Amino acid sequence: MKLLQNKLTILSPFIVLAVVLIFALTLAPSIQPKPTDLPIAFVNEDEGVTLPNGQTMNMGEKLAQMIQQEQENELPIKWATVKNEESVRKGLDNQSYYAALVIPKDFSEKQASLQISNPMPASVHIIVNQGMNTMASTMAGQVLNSVVDKMDETIQAQLLQGFEQQGRIITTTQAKVLASPITKVVTNVNETGTNTMNGNAPVALFQPIWMASIAGSVLLFFSIKKLSWTTRRDALIARLAQTFMGAVLALFAGFGLTSIIDLLGVNIPSFVDTALFLSVASFSFFLMISAVLSWMGIRGIPLFVLILFFGAPLLSMAPEFMSPFYKDWVYSWLPMRFMVEGLRELFFFHQAVNWNGSMVMLVSIAAGSFIILVSSVLKPGTTVQQSAKTSA
Repeated sequence: MKLLQNKLTILSPFIVLAVVLIFALTLAPSIQPKPTDLPIAFVNEDEGVTLPNGQTMNMGEKLAQMIQQEQENELPIKWATVKNEESVRKGLDNQSYYAALVIPKDFSEKQASLQISNPMPASVHIIVNQGMNTMASTMAGQVLNSVVDKMDETIQAQLLQGFEQQGRIITTTQAKVLASPITKVVTNVNETGTNTMNGNAPVALFQPIWMASIAGSVLLFFSIKKLSWTTRRDALIARLAQTFMGAVLALFAGFGLTSIIDLLGVNIPSFVDTALFLSVASFSFFLMISAVLSWMGIRGIPLFVLILFFGAPLLSMAPEFMSPFYKDWVYSWLPMRFMVEGLRELFFFHQAVNWNGSMVMLVSIAAGSFIILVSSVLKPGTTVQQSAKTSA
C-alpha cells in the first residue's frame, strides 16, 4: 500500500512518541516536589526572668538553640532571625517569609511559674503567610507546628525530671499545664479568604490571558500579511497600527476576564486594579508573541504552546519546591510568573496597581518586544516582497 510507503506514515510513530515525551516532561516538576530552604523568620522577644535563687533564665535563648539543632537535622527551612514582631510582619507583607515563629516577652516568666502551684501556661506565636503560596505556607505552618511540638516534649521531660529529682508532688493545676507546657497561637496573615479558587485564582487567570494573547497576535499577524506596502515607512505605520490594536485587544481581554470571574463569584478585591493589571499583562504577552511572529512567522507559535505547557505546572509551585534545573533554567525565564506574582499582591496583599517589581518586568517585556516588533520592518526584502504583491 502507498500509505505504508509514505515517509510521514513511517515517521508518525516517532513523531507521536516525541510529542508524548515532550508533554510528559511537563509533569516532572509536580511529581513528589521536595521543599528546600523555605524562608521562615524566628523572633525571640523573651526578656528572661530572675529566679528566687538569683539565677537568670531565658527560655527563648534555649529555644533558639533547639531550633539550631533542628536545622542541623536537615529540616527544609532557612531560618532568618528578626529582631521583633513588628519587623517580621513587614517581612511577611513583603513576601520575605512563608511563616514566622515568635517567642513573646513573658515566655521565661510563665515557664518559671510552672514550678509553683498556680502556673501560667506559656505560649508561642506561629504566623503563617497564607497568601504568599498556598502549598509552601501550609508546609511552613506544618513544620513550625512540628518544631514547637518537639520543644514542648523536651521541656515537659525536663520539668518532670526536675520534679522527680526533688521528690515534689505536683498539683492538679500543674499537671494540666505540664501536659503541654507550650501552647501554640496560630495566626494566618494575608489570607486567601473564600471564593479565590483555594488561593489559586492568580494562577488560574493566567491561561485565559495567555491564550487570548496568542489568538490576538495570530489574528493581527495574518491581517498584516494581507496588507501591501512599498516603503519602510508604510511598514512602520502598519506595525504601529498593529501595536495600537493589540492594546485595544488587551483591554478587552483584561476587563472581559475580570467581568466574567466577577460574575462567577470569584472574590476580587478591586475590579479596576485587577482589570488594568490583566490588561497590562495581556498587552505585554501580545507584543512578545507578535515580535516573534514578525521575524519567524507562524512557525513561532509552537514555542508559546510549549511555554504554556511547561510553565503552567510551575506557576502554582513555590520556587523552593522546584529542582535547581526548573528553578534556574525554566521558572526564572517565564514571563507569565510576573503576572501571577502581581495578581497575588492584588488579591492577598492589599496592593493596588503601582510601579512595583511585577509591573516593571511586564512593562520591560512589552518595551523590548515593541522594539523587536518595529525593527522587523528592517528585514531584508520586506518592501520588495510587498511591492511584488502590489504589482501582482
